[in-house]
Amino acid sequence: MRPRTPSRDAFTRDELLLIDTLRTPRQVQRFLRRFPYNWEKTLRTFRGVVSNGRAHCLEAVLFSATVLEQHGYPALALDLESEDGLDHVLFIYLENGRWGTVARSRDEGLHGRKPVFRTLPHLVSSYMDPYVDGCGRLKGYGVFPLDELTRTDWRLGQTNVWSVEQALRDAPHRTIRMGEARYQRTLARFEALKARHPTLTPRLWRRHLRDQTDTWW
Repeated sequence: MRPRTPSRDAFTRDELLLIDTLRTPRQVQRFLRRFPYNWEKTLRTFRGVVSNGRAHCLEAVLFSATVLEQHGYPALALDLESEDGLDHVLFIYLENGRWGTVARSRDEGLHGRKPVFRTLPHLVSSYMDPYVDGCGRLKGYGVFPLDELTRTDWRLGQTNVWSVEQALRDAPHRTIRMGEARYQRTLARFEALKARHPTLTPRLWRRHLRDQTDTWW
């Protein structure tokens, strides 16, 4: 299926302003980190995100893909599967032979990654520790061209595009397992931190992990 990238005249003035301002993955990531999180049960297109001024993780992927494909980046989504069913979706890109991501999340640690990863498993591995919070554990991943997932207009459509979410769930994923020793070490760190801070939340735990690395945006 050929990509259905819109021409510039398909966008509104406000949409073009964002597209022309956000020219790189880093700029999009910085924008999304300040962008209000969407707590509603919706799956809005790029146009819907711009109109409503908020986005959850998959909506942020559709936003990022629409903006960055105008600057030469393919519209690709990375879907991370977790044992607790709380999956995460990110925009993924290749730059100078290295993989990086752009993402929006309620939690620190699940936002984007700088383009420093030589392989997809290496990139996915960087999300393993942030998922460990007593119930979460990554078990698989997949990279999918958005235009091959659905014929729905996820860029400029006016309605919710639930078919994108369903297609991601149905698509085959590659198994990736966090080693038991690494899992137990990370879980022990989480439990020790929680013992010192009884009100510890997964979000604060992931913020703690973020301080340990320089690969996160």
